[in-house]
Formats: sequence, structure tokens, C-alpha cells
Amino acid sequence: MSISSEHKPLGKQVTGSLHTLSPIVELNVGGEMYTTTLSTLKKHPGSKLAEMFTGQPKLRTDSEGRFFIDRPGTYFKYILEYLRSNQVPTQCIQDVYKEALFYDIEPLIKQLEDSPQLFGELVARRQFLARVPNYSENIELMIRIARAEAVASRQSSVIVCVVRTEEDAARCQDALNSLDMDKKSVVKFGPWKAVPSISDLLDCIQMDVEAKGYKISFQPHVAEKGFRFKSHDFFYKFLFTWW
Repeated sequence: MSISSEHKPLGKQVTGSLHTLSPIVELNVGGEMYTTTLSTLKKHPGSKLAEMFTGQPKLRTDSEGRFFIDRPGTYFKYILEYLRSNQVPTQCIQDVYKEALFYDIEPLIKQLEDSPQLFGELVARRQFLARVPNYSENIELMIRIARAEAVASRQSSVIVCVVRTEEDAARCQDALNSLDMDKKSVVKFGPWKAVPSISDLLDCIQMDVEAKGYKISFQPHVAEKGFRFKSHDFFYKFLFTWW
């Protein structure tokens, strides 16, 4: 029997075995319609996608009887093209990678991770950031501080202290003790043991905050005169622009 001949309302579970289905399968992936074969979808038996169409049905159907998958349909075409021809996508790499992880298509995951776009992110940048203590937590702290100061303001500023070595960390603490401001509002990054510089870390902070949808910029923070150290050795002001 063909899938499209059963006009089941959305939310109904398919009954019966998938072995009785037509080898031609119609899909509704997040509102995007696709037609393919059962063998294509089951090409990699250990994948989550293959499991969806193996044995007892695990998917619901839309009002036209198409199998419904609640995922972004835009990128499923790249998943399908890989299953059909082993063609690794060269566009939307990050988004396709997320879908490959969801569908657990291991060969595609590995090939995407070897692509220049993901290799640089996964192997180089993320491995560096993993050596910066509390990096992710500090990004969230910056955002909380900026949002707390955003009332009736066009911009919020967050002071960041960046230190690369233990020696710099001690000097930074001395500098903080003489800095005329609330120390709790200063977000500290570092120290770390890796090749990238302070400038590299500042770029990473900006990149990751902007990836969350915020518009930011940064500049060296110049403290009041009488400050014991060159403040720009450690301190930077990140500006969040709201409108």
C-alpha cells in the first residue's frame, strides 16, 4: 500500500509493520516535502534515521499520510543527497552537522568534522577554549551583567579582565584591588596554557557572544589616573548595543 493513500491526520501513529509499506516513501520534514526510497533512509543501519524506518513504526504522519519528522527541513536535502550519492555538502556545514548528529549518521559526521570549516572550530578553537577556565560560564555572566544594565540605555558595558599567565593573574588581582569599581562586575578570563594570545581570546569572546544574537564590540579599558598598572594590560570594555 502506498503511504499517500492513507490520509491520516497529524499526530496519528502509523499502525502495522514498515515491511508492508511501499519502497517509495514520502516525508514531511519540518514542513518541507521529500520523496525517497526506504532503502535510502536505511542505508546506514546503525543510524537514528534508519531506526525510524525499521521494524515497528516510530513516526507520526501528517494529514496527507506523509511521515512527519519535526526537524529543520531546509537541511534535510543535504542529508538525503549524502545518503543517495555519498556527496558531502559544502554549504551550511554547521547546520548540516547538527542534523547529522541528530540522525546519528556516523560516516557523514566524521567527514564533516574533517572539513576545514569544522576542523578549525572543533580541533583548534574549541580545544583552546577548553583550556580557559570557566569560559562558557563567564560568557553567560557577561550577558547577565549587560542585560541587568540595559534598562533605558542604548548600550551596556562589561569590564573584562584577561590574563594569560599565573603571574599576570596575580598582577591583575592587585590591579583589581586598586580599581575604583565593583569588583563583582569584572569578569575574569584565564590564565591558560595554550599558544593563542590575549587578542585571540578577545576575538573568541566576541564571536561567541555575537553567536547568541548580541551586537558587541570591545576596546582597552582606560582606568582613572593614579591606577597602579597600565589598565590596558589586562582590562577591556565590551559594549553591548541594544538599539
